[in-house]
Amino acid sequence: MRIGFYAGSFDPFTEGHLHVVKTAAGICEKIVIGIGINPNKVGRYDKDIMKVAIEKVLEREKLSNVIVVSYDGLTTDAAIENGATILISGLRNVMDYDYKEILAQVNQEVSGMDTIYIRAGSLGSVSSSLVMDLLKAGKDVSAYVPMEVLEILK
Repeated sequence: MRIGFYAGSFDPFTEGHLHVVKTAAGICEKIVIGIGINPNKVGRYDKDIMKVAIEKVLEREKLSNVIVVSYDGLTTDAAIENGATILISGLRNVMDYDYKEILAQVNQEVSGMDTIYIRAGSLGSVSSSLVMDLLKAGKDVSAYVPMEVLEILK
């Protein structure tokens, strides 16, 4: 069984993230979304609250082969603990690719797992940080995040 592990801080989970999940769900028999702590980012939302919001999105989208877990530590360790056979990585742009290719190489060295890249879709250029900047400026971000996530951003 091909099990994909899609890791991120998902702070917040965006439409680009959802596009990656939908695509991955069609490629793998099971997808595990891993909400991890990025030590380079200050968490804006409690990961347990975001986990519930993502689960509601998955239910609405009828993505029954996708689950959400929270983890601390290395992504590869969490992927192995969840039975993953492949890592999933969303790409927004060329700069994303360069950084993520370095991670993919190291992840393969430490875990033996390969990484597949999936474009983040038409709204993929909108990062979680940009969503937060827009929100702080009082702008409407409803086009960039699923409605279940928008509820917790308010």
